[in-house]
Amino acid sequence: MEKDNLSTDHESTDSDSLYEHYSFTADQGQSPLRVDKFLMSRIEKVTRNKIQQAAKAGSIFVGDQVVKSNYKVKAGDQVKVLFAHPPYENLLVPEALDLDIVFEDETLVVINKPAGLVVHPGHGNYSGTLLNGLLHHFQQLPKNSNNRPGLVHRIDKDTSGLLVVAKTEYAMTHLAKQFFDKTSERTYLALVWGDFGQEEGTIEGAIGRHPKNRLQMTVFEDNSQGKEAITHYKVKERFGYVTLVECQLETGRTHQIRAHMKYIGHTLFNDARYGGDKILKGTSFTKYKQFVENCFSLLPRQALHAKTLGFIHPDTGEKLIFDSNVPQDLDFGLQKWRQYAQHKKLQ
Repeated sequence: MEKDNLSTDHESTDSDSLYEHYSFTADQGQSPLRVDKFLMSRIEKVTRNKIQQAAKAGSIFVGDQVVKSNYKVKAGDQVKVLFAHPPYENLLVPEALDLDIVFEDETLVVINKPAGLVVHPGHGNYSGTLLNGLLHHFQQLPKNSNNRPGLVHRIDKDTSGLLVVAKTEYAMTHLAKQFFDKTSERTYLALVWGDFGQEEGTIEGAIGRHPKNRLQMTVFEDNSQGKEAITHYKVKERFGYVTLVECQLETGRTHQIRAHMKYIGHTLFNDARYGGDKILKGTSFTKYKQFVENCFSLLPRQALHAKTLGFIHPDTGEKLIFDSNVPQDLDFGLQKWRQYAQHKKLQ
């Protein structure tokens, strides 16, 4: 989340009430828009009813003034909203979750996260997260700079794959530095729309929040906004209208592969947030449309898997590389596209 433009923290208006606080600055190109609609487009998984209740409670502000839900947001407006929310520390509750532990020693643990599992508590996901499960399995975990025990990095809710978790303060510092210095190795498999003209390539472009859709990240070619981001890719399999690519991250920005692939015209298959849940390549004939919809059903999330993870062990200095199997839903989707591509060749 970007400082000043989008932030969450925990504030209290009295000794008993704690809130989740969102603050936005309306872009210079913002045309007048009702504040409830403005907030709906910027806060993930919030309902209009929740925003209406916040307005009735006097918890929506423009500047220092309370506004009603029909207030028209204008360019440059500072919009804040408060929602009832328990303090973050109260969300760090151990919960018995089945974790797929790939490796563990006294220093760290490597987890294979399934798609659908949120990494840490936050807006709309106050329990049942990977972090809640980690706290059940490991009573003492060091906290990172965001007060999140054990977490060195994270992957999106609907992305599957490997994560490393620190079990000691030294491991947290050492591993975090590797990610910051770009010496860790992360390889992803992504099924994307379209065919490629070359076998491999590199995508460079600063990534920051989309100026109009704050739930998306976007690429700024001139590096005027966002942070440096570099993704290397190689074609693994071609299926005609979609392609399986291997992506290696040199940096680790929010939604990096998803934003970079959309930027070069290859949106991830079934990535609803970035428009990949529509037919972007191919015909609109009924049979093909039905085939794609069946693939969406088999693979009901963005087709992205964090397959390999490599880093230097903080204590031993040994280079560790872990690999994970392709999850069942992604495997089913790939099988369907292989069959489709083979059938097209035989025609």
